[in-house]
Amino acid sequence: MILSFALPRRKLGAALLLLLSALMNVCLVHAEPQPEPLRIPRVQRAPKLSDFITGTPREAEAVITVFKQFDPHDGEPVSQPTAAYLSYDSKNLYIGWICKEDDPSLIRARVAPRKQIETDDRISIVIDTFLDHKHGYWFDTNPYGIQFDGRTTDGIGDDPSWEALWYSEGRITPTGYVVLQSIPFRSLRFPRAPKQIWNISLARMIERTNEYALWPFVSRTRLPQFVGQFAPIEIDADISPGRNLQLIPYALFSKDSYLDQSSGFKHQAEHHPGLDAKAVIHDALTLDMTVNPDFSEIGSDDPKVQANQRYEVVYPERRPFFIENASIFTMPEELFFSRRIVDPQFGAKLTGSIGRWGMGTLVADDRAPGEVLLQGETGHGDRAVDAVFRAEREFSHQSHVGLFLSDTSFGDTWNRVASIDLRYLAAHNLVLSGQATTSQSHAASSGYQAGPGYIAMVTRTDMHNSFRTYYVDRSPGMTATLGYLSRNDIRSLETYYKYQWRPQGKKALLAYGPSIDAVVNHDHEKRLENWSATPGFSMTFDRLTSLSATHTESYELYKNIGFRAQNTTLNVTTSWYQWLEMLATYTQGTLPNYHPATGVLPFLANANNASATVTIRPTPRLRFDEIYYYTRLSNGAYPASASSQSTGDIFTNHLIRAKINYQFNRDYAFNAIFDYRSMLPNSALVDSTYAKQADTTLLFTYFPHPGTAFYLGYADTFQNMNYDATATPAYSLSSLPSTSTDRQLFVKVSYLLRF
Repeated sequence: MILSFALPRRKLGAALLLLLSALMNVCLVHAEPQPEPLRIPRVQRAPKLSDFITGTPREAEAVITVFKQFDPHDGEPVSQPTAAYLSYDSKNLYIGWICKEDDPSLIRARVAPRKQIETDDRISIVIDTFLDHKHGYWFDTNPYGIQFDGRTTDGIGDDPSWEALWYSEGRITPTGYVVLQSIPFRSLRFPRAPKQIWNISLARMIERTNEYALWPFVSRTRLPQFVGQFAPIEIDADISPGRNLQLIPYALFSKDSYLDQSSGFKHQAEHHPGLDAKAVIHDALTLDMTVNPDFSEIGSDDPKVQANQRYEVVYPERRPFFIENASIFTMPEELFFSRRIVDPQFGAKLTGSIGRWGMGTLVADDRAPGEVLLQGETGHGDRAVDAVFRAEREFSHQSHVGLFLSDTSFGDTWNRVASIDLRYLAAHNLVLSGQATTSQSHAASSGYQAGPGYIAMVTRTDMHNSFRTYYVDRSPGMTATLGYLSRNDIRSLETYYKYQWRPQGKKALLAYGPSIDAVVNHDHEKRLENWSATPGFSMTFDRLTSLSATHTESYELYKNIGFRAQNTTLNVTTSWYQWLEMLATYTQGTLPNYHPATGVLPFLANANNASATVTIRPTPRLRFDEIYYYTRLSNGAYPASASSQSTGDIFTNHLIRAKINYQFNRDYAFNAIFDYRSMLPNSALVDSTYAKQADTTLLFTYFPHPGTAFYLGYADTFQNMNYDATATPAYSLSSLPSTSTDRQLFVKVSYLLRF
């Protein structure tokens, strides 16, 4: 595929000159000198968990006992004695942990599914293997040895979708708990060298006190650097990830019974084989290939409210092929959103780092555009071809300049995007970011379109202050088919500021303070599109408890009609008790009816939104989750002359999800998911259909480690319709979701092969 772009635009050229000038200036700034590395000893006998429980002498190890708080009291010593013991052999890095507790009954830990321990007490190691002071792999373990891993990137945040094969054990003792982590070198990426110098942090999290303590001392006063504050360690040996070739074949077998709208009930059996493959090149680059890419989980996405949304509602990526090193494609502007590639059959991706360069390139087909066309239509059965490329050059300390290109085509429809971006960490914790983008598109419906886009951002965070201001300029012709842009033709300026007082000493109230968020947005004809002002106040308590309130005054132009709206939102989050977690939100105010019925103009309505997520853990192995969303739009001001049903509800929308998980042990689990959704519209005022649906999913899982899994499941969908093949029409609506419209029994198997 040839990527071609017409770049000589005056504005884009000016932006390029500004970015290159900034790059030339900041390259003169030197990073702070690193302390002497902590040498990790090599051992012939791998440590065992029992060694740390019984006090059996180990062969050799580096010992860390000085942990200081990042939260809630910056720089204070950890409240409970903590020690970490590091060693390695030819295959693994070992970290043994002895975590004392004054009262072990207060330890928060569960025998949970992998990656579902975010509210448990746990320990962690984060490793920056390329010394770029920006990216790190994290490995968390709770007191039962349950794992949670991911990748963190300064300036972007955490990415829990990254997974690796590693080993952990844990046990609660009369004096606290003990954990042993074993991280294979072949599960990491690092450059080949006679000896390895890595930057790491070690951390302990004590959830009942919101405590996060680290070695080395990582301070809020030096944010936004996090990985940039790590300490160096030395592994004095020529270690290597090895060939590290991985194959993950999978197969999904299912027997379906479903209701076809044209021909009634149908029965069919299907099988879907696929393969994900991975190879490490020169110890640093990862080549991923896929045939019929697999989803990482069986089951549906958690529900999201889609009623009366002005912009598209998106769901996160879950396919392993797209997840590996996905952060390389993260930029201020979201120009690549991998779920845009809906139904690929083949794909290849190369990502990784060489020196101070990071890169990623991805090519895939997509059968979805051809599948939605009817037989006989031009393009039916054809595929889109998608390609993206990203290169990033680190300079100075935690700064980079990047290039992004993308190309997608389907028949005579195509879109091409080119972009450069800059992130610079300046003095006083200031982060300066910018991006300049140009795009070209052609479609039969809209013809040729082209246009640039720009982003400029300044952020600063410290112990008490959090400040962000950014300007976004997207021309009317800017389009990124493979990305996510909520809208174009905007010139938007947004500023956010938050101040937090942090009382010292052992107090229940850990932080509190006000915030303000303000937005003003015009189009390129200088017409006011929207503005908003949102003051707020928040309080953070121990036991993972927080309260916040905000009030928004806003104006919005929609379909050439101006709406002056307001709303007030209350939030509460708590994990006060070990067995109970809760998140609740309530919003009351006014909101436009974005999707009115035919012949009715959009109008301002009263809005009530509520949501609640409750998790109950009656035992360490049993978990209940309840998710509820309530959305109601009602009319109190719509002109009576426009409709005989001008008052009352416009619609009421309910989304309910109940989940039960029983974890027999770390590998075996049973899950049951029950979903219910209903849309109860006033069809005279809103363009929506009366609908009720109930879903049931029962799932038995064997999941010993990432890549290897066995699923046995049953799923059934009920809708509020009646079907009678002898009647005319054959379908009619009912008041209850009593008809099974899609029933499935399935088995999925995948297996990790490493060479």
